[in-house]
Amino acid sequence: MGVPRACSVCWLSHALVLVCTVCPILYAGSVTAQTAQLSVDASPQSAQTIPGNMFGIFFEELNHAGAGGLWAELVSNRGFEAGGPNTPSNIDPWLIIGDESSITVATDRSSCFAGNPVALRMEVLCDATGTNACPSGGVGIYNPGYWGMGHGFRKDLASLLADLKPRFLKFPGGNYVMGNYLSNAFRWSETVGPWEERPGHFNDVWGYWTDDGLGFFEFLQLAEDLGACPVWVVNDGGSIYEEIPSATVASFVKDVVDGIEFARGDNQTAWGSVRVAMGHPEPFPLYYVAIGNQECSKRYYKEKYVKFYSAIKASYPDIKIISSCDISAISPSNPADLYDVHVYTSSGDMFSKSRMFDSTARNGPKAIVSEYAVTGNDAGRGTLLAALAEAAFLIGLERNSDVVEMASCAPLFVNDNDRSVPSSLVVDGMLIISSLKVHFLINRWNPDAIVFNSWQYYGCPNYWMLHFFKDSSGAMLHPSTIQLSNYDQLVTSAITWKNPQNGNTYLKIKVVNFGNKAVSLSIYVTGLETGIQTFGSIKTVLTSGWLRDENSFQQPDKVVPVASPITNAREQMSAVLDSYSLTSFDLLLDSSQTMHSVAV
Repeated sequence: MGVPRACSVCWLSHALVLVCTVCPILYAGSVTAQTAQLSVDASPQSAQTIPGNMFGIFFEELNHAGAGGLWAELVSNRGFEAGGPNTPSNIDPWLIIGDESSITVATDRSSCFAGNPVALRMEVLCDATGTNACPSGGVGIYNPGYWGMGHGFRKDLASLLADLKPRFLKFPGGNYVMGNYLSNAFRWSETVGPWEERPGHFNDVWGYWTDDGLGFFEFLQLAEDLGACPVWVVNDGGSIYEEIPSATVASFVKDVVDGIEFARGDNQTAWGSVRVAMGHPEPFPLYYVAIGNQECSKRYYKEKYVKFYSAIKASYPDIKIISSCDISAISPSNPADLYDVHVYTSSGDMFSKSRMFDSTARNGPKAIVSEYAVTGNDAGRGTLLAALAEAAFLIGLERNSDVVEMASCAPLFVNDNDRSVPSSLVVDGMLIISSLKVHFLINRWNPDAIVFNSWQYYGCPNYWMLHFFKDSSGAMLHPSTIQLSNYDQLVTSAITWKNPQNGNTYLKIKVVNFGNKAVSLSIYVTGLETGIQTFGSIKTVLTSGWLRDENSFQQPDKVVPVASPITNAREQMSAVLDSYSLTSFDLLLDSSQTMHSVAV
C-alpha cells in the first residue's frame, strides 16, 4: 500500500526541526506552586520490561475513516450496489450530465461479476450534430466521490499513523464488525479477492455504504506496512439487535478459522491459496483474535465464546484470544489470554483512572485497553484538556504494564464532512436514500485523533499526545514518585529507551500537570550505571493558552508539542512545569549505558 514502515526521522530530531524554542504559557489566574520532588530509581534491578506491543492503534470504519478516507477509494458507490439488489435502483451519488431528454440511465443485473451483479445501462438520446444535437457540455454521468476526489492514495493519512510507530493494529472495528443486523455485519470472506468482484455492504451502524475495497487483506497489509501486529476482531454471531444461539454458531466459528487460514495458511490450503493468488505468498503474522465486541452481557456470548476459543486453539494454539468479558468473568471454564477494556468518560474521571489498574491482581490474563477516550462537553472536538487527561491515563497504564499488555485510543479518524450527516433509510434490508424533509441524524464520535477532508488533515491534541508514548513499547520502566503537598494533579513515569536510528539511549521522564498551578520541579535520578550527557537532552511540552484550545484546518498547529534543548541535564536538575501541560524530559545517557531488557 506504499505506507512507510517506520518513521524516517526520530521524534527527538523531528521535534527539534519543528521548534527549537521554549514557549512558556501560563493560564489566566494560574500561580506557581511550591517545589515538587520527582525521584527516579533507574537501577536495572528495579526495572521491568513494558510489553513489546504496548501501544498501538484501533481502526474502525466510522466517520468515513476508510471509505473516502485512509483507503483512497475515489469513486463513491463504484459498483452501483448501494441501491440494493433489486433493479432498477437508486444510483446515488452518481448524477447525469445533460438532461433527461438527452440521456436515460437505469440499473439492471447484467454485470459480468457474480458477486457484484448490478450494472448501469446508459442510453444517449441525442446526436453529435443536427437538429437533435447533444448539449454543448456533452452528456454522460459523473461521480462526486466523497465530498470531492482524496488526489490519489492518502499517503498523508497513512504517514500520520506510521509516525506513531504503532505496535499493533486492531481492526476492522467495534460495532462495525457486528452491524445493527447480522445481514450488514462485516464478512471477511466477501472483502477479499479482486475489488471489482466484492459486493460491498451497507454499514448500517454508521449509516453509509462501504465498497469493501479496504477489506481483510488490506487491513493485514496495512499492519504489515506499519510494522504492527494485526489484532482481528471477529463477529461471533451477534449484532446490536440480534444474536444467534450457541447451538447454531458453527458456521461463524468455521468462518473465523477459515479467516486465520487465509492469513497464515500456505498455498496448499484452501484459503491460504487465495491469499497467495492475491500476491502475498508469505503468511501474515496474525497472533491475536478478539471474539466479539462488548458482548459479555448478551445471553449466549459465554457459551459461543468457548466454542470459538476451543476451535481456534485446536488449530492455532499460539494465537492469543481476547474476551469481551472483564477479568471477573475469566475462569478455567471460560478461559482467555486477554480481556478487553473500553473506557469512555469525562476528563476529570479519566485523570483519576491513572490508578485504575493499581489494585488489579498480578496473576491471570492481562488487559487490552483497546478503546479509550475523553467524551462529553470538555472533550469538544479534541481539546487540550482531553489530551492531558488521556496522557495521565496512559501513564497509569505504563506503570501497570505488568497487567496491561496493549492500549489504543478510539476513534482514530473522522472525515470533517461526516461529523453529523443525514442518515439513509433501510427498509426490509434495502438501502433507500431519504428524500424526506425530516432526516434522522446519526451521532458521530467526538473527539477523533485525526481530522481530514479530501485534501487536508490535522492531528488533534490527543494525536500529538500519543507521540510521547511511541517509544514506550518494549522499553524499561523505572519506579518513579512525585510529591507535592496539597496538590494531587501530577502523574509521572520514567522509562529507558533506545533510539534505533542512531543507537542513543535516553531516560525519558514524563509528567502530566492537570492543575492550574505552574510547578517548580526538582528531579533526582539514582541507580544509573552511567552518567547523563551534558548536551543532547530534550524537553518537550504539550500545552496551550486555554484548556479548550483545539486544532483546526485554519490553525493545525495551535496545540502541538514544542521541543527545546535542556542546558542543565544531570542526575539532579530543576525545571518548571506549566499549568495544564504534558512534559517529557529525554535525557541522553552516556554511550556506555546499556539497555537491560528481556525478550517481549
